[in-house]
Amino acid sequence: MEKIITVTINPVVDKSTSVAGIAPEKKLRCEQPRFEPGGGGINVARAIKKLGGDALAIYTSGGYTGQFLNDLLHEEGIQTRIIQTQNYTRENLIVLDTNTNQQYRFGMPGSTILEEEWKACLQSIAEESDVEYIVASGSLAPGVPTDIYAQIAALAKSKGARLIVDTSGKALQAAADEGIFLLKPNLAELSSLAGREEINVELVDDVAREIISKGNCEVVVVSLGAAGAMLVTANEIIQATPPAVKKRSTVGAGDSMVAGIVLSLSKGWELKDALRYGVATGTAATMNNGTELCKLKDVECLFPLIRAINING
Repeated sequence: MEKIITVTINPVVDKSTSVAGIAPEKKLRCEQPRFEPGGGGINVARAIKKLGGDALAIYTSGGYTGQFLNDLLHEEGIQTRIIQTQNYTRENLIVLDTNTNQQYRFGMPGSTILEEEWKACLQSIAEESDVEYIVASGSLAPGVPTDIYAQIAALAKSKGARLIVDTSGKALQAAADEGIFLLKPNLAELSSLAGREEINVELVDDVAREIISKGNCEVVVVSLGAAGAMLVTANEIIQATPPAVKKRSTVGAGDSMVAGIVLSLSKGWELKDALRYGVATGTAATMNNGTELCKLKDVECLFPLIRAINING
């Protein structure tokens, strides 16, 4: 298994709870809350650990919430490289209405990251040796330049590492312009990257091929929600579809999918099976509450049921 690093510039402590009915002007009696470490790269590292692998999580952390985040990751046995920040780490709130099974997600803005702090993230990556895969995932905190993932892409190239990026907006565009190994957008993010107002599933392969032909990346994996995911390279188009499952939470499902893909690739799996495993891990994550992510036993049950079809070459 090859060495995997994840990078999280805007981590979070996720607080999740449930309540029987959400209504204004009433005091709502919630269930005991769960606290879990979050942020794109952190969730990828956590999911890799749950799947029996290991990844080094590099992330920013500050204030009492940052210390809580550190403690939570330590409890899960995650390898960490912590970039201490002057400002506090943010918190998010996830509430499930058990009457309707609808989930409400309240995302808080991150605190400002100082220049010396985000540069310390880059330095921490540069200091790691024998890295095969780097996963840069999640939103950017205020103060962080939109091209930081592009800077990480340049670092990855210098180390001979494969970079996987899962983000949105200008950060996604900048990373693509630098050129990376794998992009994992959803349909809306793919539309934005291609400069289109909207695309449907039928156009995914053509749009992804346009991006690949420009040299932006080698592989595009587009998440399609309950419909699974589509993987596109210069020579292959593969769609993987999961079975229907009872959905409890979608938080971290995309991160779990990335974890399944990068972990299986690090073991030398072919792209088709890596996609199937990624869809299995993403689907498994939706079966759990809050940001619990995937469970290995669920992934092992789902993986044989994931259908993958080569659409054309």
